[in-house]
Amino acid sequence: MSSLGMALLNSLDIGLLLFVIAVGLNIVFGVLNVINFAHGALYMLGAYLAYTCMTLLGMSFWLTLLVAPLCVAALAVLIDRIMLRFIYQREISDSLLLTFALLLILNESVRLVWGTGIHVIDPPPLLQGTAALPGGVTYPIYSLFVVAVGLIFVCALWFLFNRTRVGKIMRAAALDRDMAQVLCINTKLVITGVFAFGAWLAAVGGVVAAPMRAIDPGMGDKIIIESFIVVVIGGLGSFPGTLLGAIILGLIYGFGGRFFPDVNLILPFVGMAIVLLLKPHGLMGKGAST
Repeated sequence: MSSLGMALLNSLDIGLLLFVIAVGLNIVFGVLNVINFAHGALYMLGAYLAYTCMTLLGMSFWLTLLVAPLCVAALAVLIDRIMLRFIYQREISDSLLLTFALLLILNESVRLVWGTGIHVIDPPPLLQGTAALPGGVTYPIYSLFVVAVGLIFVCALWFLFNRTRVGKIMRAAALDRDMAQVLCINTKLVITGVFAFGAWLAAVGGVVAAPMRAIDPGMGDKIIIESFIVVVIGGLGSFPGTLLGAIILGLIYGFGGRFFPDVNLILPFVGMAIVLLLKPHGLMGKGAST
């Protein structure tokens, strides 16, 4: 029972953190029709800014969680205005090439500023240690915090998209940008805001992940692969699909790492391949029912 409980908690920990990161990637695709290869680099930048704020500037973790994602979102606004605005009406392959180039630029910039070494930061004192849970399971308090953050984001984003004017504007821009503009919606502002929001979500994931994972220049490459697996499994442009894909990948990692450690690295790709064979649009993507 203890092993199953640990595997389930690990699955939720991994899956909900992946959801926070991957949902930003999927929102950008759903509204802008841009597959952002640089999303992982923005996640990495959030983690490095967390290291800088906490270690070099002496900020608390809670203030860092506010400041670092806002800095990454501000950078995303500049990227949108300087680079991406020119390719929104072009073929999707153009956005792939441009964001891949942006990924390389950000990766090399991180190496120049922070070096190639590995950095670590500690969780805030309030979240250090372990907690005894029912069923004889002892689990890190910080990991429980990550699960709570993920659940908060699931509820908050659902509310944003389904119960607020901002969410309805974003959905309208995603469905028909020209019609939204006819209805006096400032689509340029919406586009910039959506890209910045996606970057903010990636950076939040980076800050939250920083006390759990080593901060190194390659961390963005791994997370973008995992994020793509999530959105492919769930379906490009689908918010519920992102949650479903993240939970499925979390279960693969959580149970695979505990019971099938020798093949755990290939299990996500096997799962993605099975979904693509059975549901080419993803489990909940557009056209998944056809």
